[in-house]
Amino acid sequence: MKYWLLKSEPDVWSIDQQKKTGLKGTTWDGVRNYQAAKNLKSMKKGDLCFFYHSNIGKEIVGIVKVIKEAYLDKTDKSNRFVSVSVQFLKKLDKPVSLQEIKKVKELRHLSLIKQSRLSVMPIDSKSWIILNKMGKI
Repeated sequence: MKYWLLKSEPDVWSIDQQKKTGLKGTTWDGVRNYQAAKNLKSMKKGDLCFFYHSNIGKEIVGIVKVIKEAYLDKTDKSNRFVSVSVQFLKKLDKPVSLQEIKKVKELRHLSLIKQSRLSVMPIDSKSWIILNKMGKI
């Protein structure tokens, strides 16, 4: 199993909207960055992802699970980009802000800090554990 971070602007798609999709989950689409798309293609069913509210909030707010691996993104007319399907698992008891993450020396290598505009990024298992503790999981 691998770990990831998915960014979404909460005024476009929030953790609460994700939660309302229930067991059927929803398509994670609209990714048009080639590096982020490559990360989507690397996701496997069962992988876990932090759900991050970008722009507004700038914080990890929940966890979702990949329930369907990469397939053509129906919103992409060029047929070059892919989507995955994700299912809500939980909201964090305590959201973890970007400010807090930047203060932890062991997390300074994360793409979240180094490539702040990347919308889909891998999270190593050590960082996953640290972030879960920060979110009171």
